[in-house]
Amino acid sequence: MAEVPFFHDVQPVRRIRDDVMDVHLPDEATGPRPAVIFVHGGPVPEDVEPRPRDWEGFIGYGALVAASGLVGITFNHRLHSDELYPEAADDVAAVVERTRALDEVDGDRIALWCFSGGGPIAASWLRAAPSWLRAVGFTYPVLAPPPDWPGDAPRFNAVEAVSAHPELPKLLVRVGDEFEYFVPTQDAFVEKARDAGADLEVIEIPNAAHGFEGHGANPEARAAVDRAVDWFLGKLGG
Repeated sequence: MAEVPFFHDVQPVRRIRDDVMDVHLPDEATGPRPAVIFVHGGPVPEDVEPRPRDWEGFIGYGALVAASGLVGITFNHRLHSDELYPEAADDVAAVVERTRALDEVDGDRIALWCFSGGGPIAASWLRAAPSWLRAVGFTYPVLAPPPDWPGDAPRFNAVEAVSAHPELPKLLVRVGDEFEYFVPTQDAFVEKARDAGADLEVIEIPNAAHGFEGHGANPEARAAVDRAVDWFLGKLGG
């Protein structure tokens, strides 16, 4: 997969890399900081190079949250096919625990930010909503499996899970040029959240496409993503 420049001109930050994840750190952090864990989409074929945590987009997002004083976490999970959502969910859970144990991270102030096909992985977290999970965000996500999906559809249905803990802050970033199947799941998510009185912020980017981060400069998208980062900062108390 060819690399594409990130759409935002954020400057690189210090990254600590191990065999599981990259930790994007603020320049002048004092004490443990809240963390945003980025959950990439998929399916991503197993032989794709570079792997998602090395994509310019996630390096850029890690730098954006670090520039705001938060810790950014990027990693690869095993969503190589639609059947592997359970394995990908296990990978996310393991990274969450690993992140909370970092000296640089305040383990009581964690957020998930899920992209595209990574959206259904958040369903279990929406249902559990542990006290240290302060926010869950989505960017151009699919939020429910298709009707013919052969796996455990209720487990990965974020639409049905959104009302479980209405007090948990949620963010949905939507684009105007979206995949056809994704749109009704996003509409249903918003409707279900509104019906439940859930804490949901929706940011619309009408003139952006799915995967806009690799489509070049877009002032509207940049303003929206900056707003999203500010939202996370506010919910995490950074």
